Amino acid sequence: MRWKGVDMAEGLLVLAATPIGDQQDASPALIKALSGADLIAAEDTRRFRRLSQRLGLTLDAPVMSYFEANEVAREANLLQALADGQTVVVVSDAGMPGVSDPGFRLVRAAIAAGIRVTVVPGPSAVLTALVLSGLPVDRFCFEGFLPRKAGPRAARLDALRSEERTMVFFEAPHRVAAWLTAAAEAFGPDRPMALCRELTKVHEEVIRGSVAEVAAWAADGVRGEVTLVVAGVPAAGEWSVGADQESDQRWADLVTQAQALVADGLKPTAAAARVAAQSGVDRRQLYAALVKDKAAS
Repeated sequence: MRWKGVDMAEGLLVLAATPIGDQQDASPALIKALSGADLIAAEDTRRFRRLSQRLGLTLDAPVMSYFEANEVAREANLLQALADGQTVVVVSDAGMPGVSDPGFRLVRAAIAAGIRVTVVPGPSAVLTALVLSGLPVDRFCFEGFLPRKAGPRAARLDALRSEERTMVFFEAPHRVAAWLTAAAEAFGPDRPMALCRELTKVHEEVIRGSVAEVAAWAADGVRGEVTLVVAGVPAAGEWSVGADQESDQRWADLVTQAQALVADGLKPTAAAARVAAQSGVDRRQLYAALVKDKAAS
């Protein structure tokens, strides 16, 4: 193989998933990969060494720090090691490297250089939280960490207002309350969701409910690693009007929301569009209900 005009030996880049909480989730394949590495790139070298000790591993390979702030600077050294025929194993603090953690840039560069890339599969906070949430799992999207500043965060959530797939997010515990406030504004307080914390650990906890209910639970603060799962809007027409008592009440509540927006000065078309975007009901049916109500009054 050749990279930038230089002949290369057969190097191997391995992205290895590590436990997200319970050390017993470490796979034999992970232990084999670490034991056979020539160089290990770890997001946090101290945490990685503690993991190695718990797994009973004595590693001869050097361990290099590889985190967000030095990812670009480390790339050349890691590619050179691969070019020299070494096996480089990349691990993050928890879960799969490259998923909201360093790894993507190196994978892309290695592929471009013709270096073989493989993965040691394992625990994933994304899939664990998704399955635990009780929300639809047939179609979902992963949005990772949203921007920290309020304006850009609100803009990203607003762009997802009409997303039909279940959405999975990461967030730091000290920003969860602000995140939920922004989510209530974008998705509406009634949108179903789940807050999953300390996954696979002793104090694992899943809070399920509406955005407003989860926000009330989190108001006094949240500890531990957090993954948030939010339902997408149902496809247009999925909530049928008059199907049963619950859907009748839901429809009445949505009409009331739209009426309140009209009372605040919005035109019926705009009010119907806004509530429909948040709830997933058919905009035309909602507009028809508003017009009918206005005619009746």
